[in-house]
Amino acid sequence: MKDMDKDHEGGGRMGSRTFEIDQSWIPKVIKKRVCTSFVEDSSSNGTLCQCGSGRDMHGTVATGDCFGAAIVTQWNSCQHSSEYPTDAFGEMEFTGAGRRHSHFVRLSCDTPPPVVYQLMTSHWGVRSPNLVVSVVGGGGNEKVKTWVREVLRHGLVRAAQSTGAWIMTGGLREGIGRCVGEAVRDHSAAASSLSLKKVIAVGVAPWGLVSDRQKLVNEQGSFPARYYVQNTSLDSCCLDINYQAFLLVDDGSVGRRGGETAFRAKMEEYISHQRTGLWGSGSIDIPVLCMLIAGEANMLERMDLSLSKNIPWLVLNGSGRAADFICELLDALSSMPMSTPSPLPEGEDSQSPSTEMRDRVRDRVKRYFPAKSELDKLVDRALRIYQNRDLITVFNSEQESPDDFDTVLLKALVRANKRVSSDSSEYIEELKLAVAWNRVDIAKSELFSGDIQWKYEDLENSMTDALINDKPQFVRLFNENGLNILDYLTYQRLEGWYSSLPDNTLAYMLLQRRLLERRALATPHKEAGSLPNVSCPTDQDSPIKRPMSPMSGQSSATELSLYEVSRLLWDVMGDVCQPFYYSLLELDKSTSSWRALKHVNKLLLEKSQYKEQRCQYPWASLLIWAVLQNRSEMAVYFWEMAGESVLGALAACKILRELSKMESETETKLSMKELAQKFENLGHDVFGECYQSNESRSFTLLIRQSPMWGEATCLQMATAADARHFFSHDGVQSLLSQIWWGDMERNTEVWKLVLAFFLPPVIYTKLISFRELVEEGKSQLPHDRDTESLDGDATIFSPSDINHRHFEWSYEFGRSVMAVDFMVFTLRLIHIFAIHKQLGPKIIIVEKMMKDIFFFLFFLAVWIVAYGVANQVLLYAYDPRPNWIFRRVFYRPYMHIYGHIPIHEMDADKLEEGMECTNNVTLIEEGAEPCTSTYANWLVVILLVIYLLVTNILLVNLLIAMFSHTFSKVQDHSDTYWKFQRYNLILEYHSRPCLAPPFIIISHIHLLIKRHICKIPSTKIKHFVLEIPGREASRLNTWEAIQKENIMTAQNKQEREKDSERLKRTLVKVDSVLKQMAEIRSWMSEIRDHESRVRTERAELEFCTSALSWVVETLSQSNMIKPTRPPPTLRTDPCISN
Repeated sequence: MKDMDKDHEGGGRMGSRTFEIDQSWIPKVIKKRVCTSFVEDSSSNGTLCQCGSGRDMHGTVATGDCFGAAIVTQWNSCQHSSEYPTDAFGEMEFTGAGRRHSHFVRLSCDTPPPVVYQLMTSHWGVRSPNLVVSVVGGGGNEKVKTWVREVLRHGLVRAAQSTGAWIMTGGLREGIGRCVGEAVRDHSAAASSLSLKKVIAVGVAPWGLVSDRQKLVNEQGSFPARYYVQNTSLDSCCLDINYQAFLLVDDGSVGRRGGETAFRAKMEEYISHQRTGLWGSGSIDIPVLCMLIAGEANMLERMDLSLSKNIPWLVLNGSGRAADFICELLDALSSMPMSTPSPLPEGEDSQSPSTEMRDRVRDRVKRYFPAKSELDKLVDRALRIYQNRDLITVFNSEQESPDDFDTVLLKALVRANKRVSSDSSEYIEELKLAVAWNRVDIAKSELFSGDIQWKYEDLENSMTDALINDKPQFVRLFNENGLNILDYLTYQRLEGWYSSLPDNTLAYMLLQRRLLERRALATPHKEAGSLPNVSCPTDQDSPIKRPMSPMSGQSSATELSLYEVSRLLWDVMGDVCQPFYYSLLELDKSTSSWRALKHVNKLLLEKSQYKEQRCQYPWASLLIWAVLQNRSEMAVYFWEMAGESVLGALAACKILRELSKMESETETKLSMKELAQKFENLGHDVFGECYQSNESRSFTLLIRQSPMWGEATCLQMATAADARHFFSHDGVQSLLSQIWWGDMERNTEVWKLVLAFFLPPVIYTKLISFRELVEEGKSQLPHDRDTESLDGDATIFSPSDINHRHFEWSYEFGRSVMAVDFMVFTLRLIHIFAIHKQLGPKIIIVEKMMKDIFFFLFFLAVWIVAYGVANQVLLYAYDPRPNWIFRRVFYRPYMHIYGHIPIHEMDADKLEEGMECTNNVTLIEEGAEPCTSTYANWLVVILLVIYLLVTNILLVNLLIAMFSHTFSKVQDHSDTYWKFQRYNLILEYHSRPCLAPPFIIISHIHLLIKRHICKIPSTKIKHFVLEIPGREASRLNTWEAIQKENIMTAQNKQEREKDSERLKRTLVKVDSVLKQMAEIRSWMSEIRDHESRVRTERAELEFCTSALSWVVETLSQSNMIKPTRPPPTLRTDPCISN
C-alpha cells in the first residue's frame, strides 16, 4: 500500500489523478463477489436464480451445472459465489449537489475489517473516531416517528459533533438512513467548518440493493463517478447524498437485504479494539454503541450477534416493533429468577431460562411478530438478549430529553465497560470516555462535583491522553483536582511526548533531522555491535508510522532523546540563552557537536539515570512542548502555571516567530505569528501591571538572569524575539533612560553637555549635577560614574591610514583611504541621532527605504543590461576595449535616467562632422575611436524612448510609491520602532570606551590595565544582567505571579462582561428555566392525575358506603338474621380529629 493522502479533495484533474495512483492497489487487495452457481428460484419459472439475478446474468459454467443445481435447494453466498478484483471504488460526485465528493468501495462480505479501516483512515483521510454509533432498524419504507427524528437531529448528531464520532447506518435514502442524512445535512448548514469535520456519516449498504450501481463500475477506479439521485419515493434504494463514505458490501446477491449484516458486525467488533486518540495513543479502546430504532424480527439476530461480542446497545423505547419488544421484554422479565436445571458446557452462560420465563417470552414474540414461522429461534434469541441485559440501555423519550442524549450515550457505555472491565471502577471508565469525547462539561458536572475523592493513580493515564490529544480543559481540570505535576512529569515521559509528535508538524521534521545526524554517527558503532538495531514502532500490516508510546520503556541510542530537543531549541533560540537539558546529559555549551553526539550515544546505551528523574521545571517544559506544536490554548495555560511570566511569554514569542520563518504552510505560519503576538501582548500586560505596582522591582525583573530559561534576561529575550510592542512600554523605556543617563540628572541642559563634550575636565566641576548615591539596599540599580561617549565607535581610523601618508609610493593610496574614512566617519554621525525622539524615527524610515531601493535597483539593473547591450550592439559594430564596453553598457544607460544623453553619438541626423573615427579593425585594435553605425539608427531611438519611458516614469514612480508605503507604514508605528532601536543603541554605547578618537587609545590602555592586570571586574554589566540569590529570586517570582494573577483576573472579568458572554450565560439560564418549567408542568400533570384518581376513588368509596348502608339497613329491618352483638360505632383518631 502507498502512503496516505490526507489532504486530498476531489474536483481537479491533477488531484484526481494523484488520488487514482494512490488507490491503484485496491483491486489487488479488496475483492467483489459474483454468483457462480445458478440455483433456480422455484417461483420464477426458471428465469431467476435464488441470488436475485436472471439466468442471462450468469456465466455458462454457472448455468451448465444442471446436476449440481438439481441437488441444491438453498442458495448460499460462500458456496455459490466467488471473489474477483473489485471494479467499483474511488470518489462519488452526486450530480447537482455542489458538495465535496464522497468515497466509496465495493467489497466482498468476507473482506478483513483491518483492510477497510486502514483504507478509510489512511487513504481516504477520514479522521479516526472517538466513538462509533451504529444505527440499525427502521429500514425500507417504514415511517419514522417525529420524536425519533428530533432525537437524531438534536441528540445523536450533536453528540457526534461533541465527541468526534462516526455515525454508521445503511446509507440509503430510506427510513432511518435518510433521517440520519438529513440530520447531518442540517448540522452541516449551521455548524462551523471545524465542527463539520467532526461529524462523519458512514453508509454500509448491500451492493446488490443500490439503485444505478452500474454508474459506479470502473475497473480503473472512478475519480469521480457521477451519481444522480432522483427526488422520488420510488428510488428509495439510492445512496444518500449526505454521507462522507460508503462501504458497498457484496455477497453476490441482487435485490436482497441483509447481506451486509455480518460484515458490519465484524467491522464494529474490530473498531472496538482500536485505540482512541492520535496514532492510537488514547487510554481506552474506541467505544462502539449500536442504536436500535424500530425494526423487524431480523433485528433480534443482529442484536444477538453484537451482544455476544460485548457491543453495548441503546434501544429507543416507543420507536417501533423490535425496539418496543426489547423494552417490554426487559421490563417484564426483570422480576423473574432464572434457573439452572443442568450444567452447561464450558464457555456458555451458567444460567438457563425457566419454563415460565420461556412461556412469557413466547407470548410476547407471538404478539409482536405473529407472522413469523421460526418461533422457537426467535424465543431463543430473545432469551439470549435478555441474558446480556447489562449491555442494553433503554432511552425513554417521555423521561429524557434529546438534549441529554450525549449523557445517555456516556452512561450506556460506562455501564457496558463496567460489565466488561471488572478491574476498573465505574468512575474511571466514565472519565476515560469523557476525555476521549472531550466533554469537560460532563466531567465537571458528573465526576468532579466534589462527591468523588480522586487519587493521583486515577488521573495519570487520563492526563497523558489529554496532553497528547490537545485537550487543555481536561489538563486544567486534572491539575485542579489532585494531580501533582511535579510527581507526574519525568524526563522519560517528556521524551515520549516528543516522540509522539504528529509527523506533519514542523517540530517533528526538525527533530527527526537532528536524530538522523546522531544515528549517522552511531552507524559504525552499531555495525560493531555497540548499538542495538534501529527499530521503528510500526505495524507490519499498516503503512502508517506508529510513534513510540509516551509510556514505553527505556529507549535505545537510536530513539529520540532530549539531546535532539535541546539542539532544536538551540537552533530556534540562538545564543540568547544556555542550551536546555545539557546538564542532564552531562554536556557543556563549549562542547563540539561531534563530541556531544558521541557522548550522548554512549550515555543512552547505558542505563540513563536522568530518565527517571522528575522534571526540574515541569510547567516550562510543557510550555515549550506545546509551543513547538503551535497549540494555542494549551500553551497559554502552561504559561499561566509556569512562573516567570514575562520572560516565559517572551521566550514563547521568540520560538514561534523563528518557527514561522521555517514553516512552509501559509495557514500554519499565520497562526504561529498570531500566537507569538498574543504571547508578546501577555508579557507586555503583565510587565505593565508589575510596573504600576513597584517600579524598582519591575526594573530588576527586566535584567535578572533566569535559571529556568537558560540564564537569559527579559531584555535579551525581547530583543531576540523582535518584541517591539514590549519595548514600547514606558517601564522599559524608563529603565533604558536611567541606564543612558547614569548618575547624571536627566534635566541637565544641552549646552552643558556640549561644553563637557569639548572640555572633559568640566565634568569634575559642579557644572553638571549628579544624583547622590544611595545605599545599595535602597538603590534601584547599581550604577557606575563612568562617562559615556556619543561617538566612541564612530571611526574606523587605523595606524596604517596615517603611515601611508608618510611614504611617497603609498601617498595616493593613503589619501584615498583617508577620504573614504572621512566619508564613513561623517555618515556614522547619523547613528548618534537615533537616540533623539524626533530624529530617531526618521532614521528608521530611511533604513527601511534603503531596502526598497535594493528592490528598485534589481528591476533597474535588468532594464539597464537589456537596453545597454542592445544599444552597444546597434551603435558600435566592433569595439574590443572592455572598459569602454562596460562604460557604454552600464554607466551610460544609468546616466540616461538623469538626462545625460549624448544625442550627437546616437542620432544619425545629429552626428558631428569631422569627428575622428575609423571603421578599420586594425586601427580600432590599436586604440582608435570606432565610428558610430548608422544602420537601423531608428531602432536605437525607439529603444531609447522605451527605456526612458520605463525607467523615468514607471520604475521611478514605483520607487516613489514604495517609499510612500514604507513611510506611512513606519510612521504609524514610528514611536514603537524607535523605542526598540533605542535599546540596541544604548547597549552598544554602554560597552564602548568613554574617550573619542584619537584619545581612544588611552581608554584601551586603561581597560587593559584594569581588567587583565589588576583583575578588577566590570560593574557596567550589572546594568543589563543581574544575578539574584535564591531567596530574593523566590520573592521576586512570587510578586510577579501575584501581578500576573491580577491581570488575568481583570482580563477574565472583561471577557465575562462582553455581550457575547452575557448572551451565553443568559441562554444557559433560559435553558435551565425552561427545563424547570417542563419539570413543573410534568409535576402538575402528575398532580392533576392524582387528583383525578382521588376523586374517582372518593366517588367509588361513597358508592360503596351507600351500598353497605343500604344492605345494613335492609338486613336490620329483616327478621332473617338476628344480631348477636350491637352494631359497631365509628371510632375517630384523636390525632386526626385535632
